[in-house]
Amino acid sequence: MQGFLLINKPKGITSFGAVARIKRLTGEKRVGHTGTLDPMATGVLPIFIGKATALSSYLLDSEKTYFASVLLGKTTDTFDITGKVISESEVNVTNDDILFALSKFKGKIMQKPPMFSAIQKNGVRLYELARRGETLDIPMREVEIFDIKETEKLNEKGEFSFSACVCKGTYIRSLANDIGDVLGCGATLCGLTRTNASGFDIENCVDLNDLTSENISSFILSEETAVSHFKEVFVSEKQAVRFSNGGQLSLDRISADGLTDGEILRVKYNDLFLGLGFVDLENNQLSIKCVINSIK
Repeated sequence: MQGFLLINKPKGITSFGAVARIKRLTGEKRVGHTGTLDPMATGVLPIFIGKATALSSYLLDSEKTYFASVLLGKTTDTFDITGKVISESEVNVTNDDILFALSKFKGKIMQKPPMFSAIQKNGVRLYELARRGETLDIPMREVEIFDIKETEKLNEKGEFSFSACVCKGTYIRSLANDIGDVLGCGATLCGLTRTNASGFDIENCVDLNDLTSENISSFILSEETAVSHFKEVFVSEKQAVRFSNGGQLSLDRISADGLTDGEILRVKYNDLFLGLGFVDLENNQLSIKCVINSIK
């Protein structure tokens, strides 16, 4: 079994746990995901199965969209509701205050990732250090919030919701924490759904809990779906055999215009997606990035 699967990860399971379930359902050992989601988060989680796992690093590196719920008046060590409470404060803010706070974060901003994160320091993930009680001075880094807007007004529980379109590497938990700082009462993330990632919308995802060993094959997409943003180039049967066997292809024998050095291409023989190649102008050849399907 091989291909690309878009799942809506349920709450309460890690991304690794979602992968483990797909392994059991497919019987395929080679399964991987991109774009880790916290256990409390739901939403778009792209999954690669079989040889398609070689494509995971070539997914469109675009913005991600989230729907987030924030609880005011409380801060935690994880920046979300699952963490240890650090402080609690009285909430005396208006909805206009919230709109003003959100506006402060649109554009390029400096953000400090949470200590409870998968970022590595000397080969150790920060959340592992945090669980041992160790803390580090995590440097600020620039991220970009392309759009942020309120979606649900402040309620009697002290909660409100917003949607945000952000660049890769942005932590919504940190964003919620920073919004609380601007409002002066503290805040923590209490709900999160990723609604779009790498150009794939949650409406096109299947709920992980709806998958069974009997129906999963009907939801698996062609692995080419994951890399459709790359230009395609068609090769002859002989070229397809050579490419499948790890051979480079001469650019002089490929019909493609406007190629740039280092450009990644989808290599196809008729309707068969063979894999990815990259343009090597210095050697006048199409070199291999990965072979997904072979022809003999």
